[in-house]
Amino acid sequence: MKMTRHRLIAGLGAIAAMLALNPAVQAGQREEQDAARRAMLDGQTMPFSLIKRRVDAAMGGATYLGAEFNPSSNRYRLKYVKDGKVVWVDADGRTGDITGWAR
Repeated sequence: MKMTRHRLIAGLGAIAAMLALNPAVQAGQREEQDAARRAMLDGQTMPFSLIKRRVDAAMGGATYLGAEFNPSSNRYRLKYVKDGKVVWVDADGRTGDITGWAR
């Protein structure tokens, strides 16, 4: 059992390292960040820090894992872990309002 757990952890670590070093993944993340920043500077979205603060308050102590931005809809999808389950929260980038939840 211990050996299997160690192999699983090592395998996940190797996958994470490959993704982190993959230029295509990094380029995609950079493009997403650039799109989010342009939308904020153009007045199409609120600053992400304000949106995250609103969603954090609604999540009641859940652990924040990350976010994605969809420039075509100006929506953010924030990822959390709460009570051992992953929860995705969609927020409108213009208003900061929560528009949906998924588990």
